[in-house]
Amino acid sequence: MTTDEHGRTEPPLAGSEVDTLRGFLDFHRRTFALKTSGLDHAQLHTPLPPSTMTLGGMTKHLAYVEDWWFGVVLTGAEPTAPWDDAPWADDPDWDWHSAVDDEPADLRDLWESAVARSDALLDTAPDGLDTLAARPDRRTGEPVSLRWIVVHMVEEYCRHNGHADLLREALDGSVGE
Repeated sequence: MTTDEHGRTEPPLAGSEVDTLRGFLDFHRRTFALKTSGLDHAQLHTPLPPSTMTLGGMTKHLAYVEDWWFGVVLTGAEPTAPWDDAPWADDPDWDWHSAVDDEPADLRDLWESAVARSDALLDTAPDGLDTLAARPDRRTGEPVSLRWIVVHMVEEYCRHNGHADLLREALDGSVGE
């Protein structure tokens, strides 16, 4: 395995499907961690107008997305705290908006714990990437495979890492990976 200058493990160039997908997911998770590292409360909650998006809100959102797709959709479990009693009906973007009340260490712990739970579920999926989620797709009612969930999560992190690049540069001039 090759590690880059930021300590991230590069995805394998000729690995199995599962190793390649998990390699990219972990690489982009670590990229997000890099983009949010070392920031204080004010920095994590500073938007780049006209957007209201913040790195703190993004951290909480990604923790929610991890718990939703792996914990709720894949396993069929009910949402756990803090998602279970969040006022979603009043604020569909509660994960983004409520983060301003959270301390940086709490946000990082929330996200890192969600990633660890997701990884544990990936490790124990009975049929690997062919495992079908306990809950069907909300829009179509069709089954969702773990493969689709992992690819979707790679896409989610890639999209938000682009946002994180812009927000971090605006905060302190940090650029690049």
